[in-house]
Amino acid sequence: MSRPSRKRKEPAASQQPESSKTDTQKENEEYVCWLMKSEPESRIEKGQDMKFGIEDLIAEPDSTACWDGVRNYQARNFLRDHMKRGQKAFFYHSNCKEPGIVGLMQIVREGYPDHTQFDRKDAHFDSSSSKEAPKWYMVDVKFIRKTSRLISLSELKDLHLEHKKSGGPLANLALFTKARLSVQPLTMSEFDYICSLE
Repeated sequence: MSRPSRKRKEPAASQQPESSKTDTQKENEEYVCWLMKSEPESRIEKGQDMKFGIEDLIAEPDSTACWDGVRNYQARNFLRDHMKRGQKAFFYHSNCKEPGIVGLMQIVREGYPDHTQFDRKDAHFDSSSSKEAPKWYMVDVKFIRKTSRLISLSELKDLHLEHKKSGGPLANLALFTKARLSVQPLTMSEFDYICSLE
């Protein structure tokens, strides 16, 4: 599905390939769920509004949209190589007054080239990429439901710190160990525990 890019773009400093060791470690941990960040408030970048909150996803045809605009190699690898149709993801509102988890989505189309990398008018245009050898990928997601309440960043941080001491399920949560990534993997135990917080 094609539309203007409005997803959160990772800082340029993160745009370096991750080592194969890191990728292998991720594969071995069997991530099967995801946390995906997007900005619910307007922010203009290169003349384009990056805003895309959960209400925007709901308003899309069939409440389904492509998750475009990701420009970080590790996040790209998750989109291209690891996300599978049917897997679930948290919709996380970032870069806003009250960041946190606001809903649930499902992956409905696996990784394919992100069209915004080829569009010179798009904020996420990449002149070094080509249709013959695309660098950036996206998936399609479908809205499932809103969470019954905001599961805030501050609440998750407190639990993460507590679990680091006690060995709880959020001890290694990527939201704090890989905070810069806008697409983050979750284990099933992490996903289930966060769902239990509603």
